[in-house]
Amino acid sequence: MNDDQAIELLEQIVRISSVSTEEAELAHWLAAELPRCGFRAHVDAVGNLRASIGREDAPIDGVLLGHIDTVPGDLPVMRTRMPDPRGEPWQERLFGRGAVDAKGPLACFVAAAVRAVAQRPELRLEIIGCIEEEVPSSRGARHVLDRTPPDFCVVGEPSGWDGVTLGYKGCLNARLVFRGPGHHGAHADASVCERASDAWQRMQQAARAFGGESLYDSLLVRLAAMESAHHEDGTDSATLTVSLRLPESLPPQEARAWLAEHARATQILIDGEIAAWSGPRHSSLARTLQRSILQAGGRPRAIRKTGTADLNLVAPAWNCPAVAYGPGDAALDHTPHEHIVLEEFRRGIAVLASALTAAARPETDAAPGRSSAASGRCGARADG
Repeated sequence: MNDDQAIELLEQIVRISSVSTEEAELAHWLAAELPRCGFRAHVDAVGNLRASIGREDAPIDGVLLGHIDTVPGDLPVMRTRMPDPRGEPWQERLFGRGAVDAKGPLACFVAAAVRAVAQRPELRLEIIGCIEEEVPSSRGARHVLDRTPPDFCVVGEPSGWDGVTLGYKGCLNARLVFRGPGHHGAHADASVCERASDAWQRMQQAARAFGGESLYDSLLVRLAAMESAHHEDGTDSATLTVSLRLPESLPPQEARAWLAEHARATQILIDGEIAAWSGPRHSSLARTLQRSILQAGGRPRAIRKTGTADLNLVAPAWNCPAVAYGPGDAALDHTPHEHIVLEEFRRGIAVLASALTAAARPETDAAPGRSSAASGRCGARADG
């Protein structure tokens, strides 16, 4: 598959809407299209795209795990040349929802896999296009956790062609409910809204006091929504919807205790949680990608992100070398001007194809990564 064919594939899949829980059209389109490129493809029981290339009995088994869903947003799909804001030459760009997060990385996977297997017959690769990555269920990734663990896994999220993402923060999403008797506005006692406001202030102060050398090591709290109501039984309620971004030092169970201590809410409803996960910078997989970036003329960047991704789920379950990689600028995720620079896309394909061609069965990755047990799943991420 050459670059022009890969770009055509990317544009086609960006044009097919696949908002979370509505991915079926794209999954079935890819399952019908990819056999033309040499894949064995089908849609699995929950709606994931499953596409394998290479001999079934090949000794090296790798997984390229992306996602086919996007956040909502009916953006015009177009290719255009625009100047780079940093003063670089004009560059061709593809605009559209999912161009960066994460159809760009998925199309990169397809092209790189075709090239790598053609060069390395002892390599078998499975591309998994997961459903519902952008919503709390993460149903697609959870469905494949019982797959035979591969020798390595690359998760398709935008890192930039010269970046390798080693880990993501964890998260905990919750609703804090405050209840109490209704009062006249002149009553001296604090209203439930005031109690909720006080709780948010305590949480912010405690998060700042948590410390951490970097954003990745810090506890981040965000107020996503708030509402109040007066009920027929004469009581009032106030609800805060909050999101905690968890460092590796704060697993979800401890985050629950932290939340209870500082919120002091009448009721805490947990909507999803997942532990942070980070792999070593010098795993066999990370080193191979870094070498490929160097060979392509780049300076490899090792990244740990403040968001959460399916990497947090599959890496500890499979206990294999794992990273996230993909062309695209994560700062454009979920934005109304989401687009990918096509030269960046081409470079990402070349880097990944080179790395997959050089892939070897890992022998002594003594510490594949750090994590802790988690349940549920957090949805929106600061970056992908």
